[in-house]
Amino acid sequence: MTGLRRRRVDRPDLEAREALLREMAALDAQGLNRGSAGNGSVRATEGGFWITPTGVGAAGLTLENLVWVDGNGRAHGDWQPSSEWHFHRAVYATRSDLHAVLHAHAPHATALACLRRGLPAFHYMVAVAGGDDVPCTPYHLFGTEALSAAVAQAFAQRLACLMANHGLVAGGRDMAHATRVLLEVESLCGIYLQALSVGEPVCLTRAEMAAVIDKFKSYGQPQARRERRTR
Repeated sequence: MTGLRRRRVDRPDLEAREALLREMAALDAQGLNRGSAGNGSVRATEGGFWITPTGVGAAGLTLENLVWVDGNGRAHGDWQPSSEWHFHRAVYATRSDLHAVLHAHAPHATALACLRRGLPAFHYMVAVAGGDDVPCTPYHLFGTEALSAAVAQAFAQRLACLMANHGLVAGGRDMAHATRVLLEVESLCGIYLQALSVGEPVCLTRAEMAAVIDKFKSYGQPQARRERRTR
């Protein structure tokens, strides 16, 4: 291992980068992403973010080939970052509260994206993405600033979006959170597609979804506070 690569492995954020490797492997094992189609990243403590390399599938990912892209958009190390690094940077710039981003060609979400349809408030769990829908961005060529701008606009008020004729992007305060959002949105897309095979689902109103979102703010928190106090 070269001195340069040794320094890259020794950079901070080890736990977050290990979580990224685990989740990329898990998405592949579950059939939610295949080969090098998707990508993932985690925010770096020294600025910028760590992202999976271009053209490398889950089985080939290692700590050594994760790429650090600094705050100015410059990649460092021996590997090239994912071609989608632009929209990861755009999400982090838009949302200072997010520290992990996942992109996958999950089957149900991708099918809905190919219909160029977002996910409406047909089920209350749509609120897991932070609002009363999961938007679908207009189509733009992958790896372009136009796509990055569209994703950033969607993430201004959401934790996930579909990209027309492309796939799903999900973010979270950490990798575990981003994964939960991605899995829930993918499941909801599958249910929505099933409902569409019968007819148009009845959607919840904005007021009904607002009540759900408000309830989500405290959902599960009392237990979390008790656990923190016992540590």
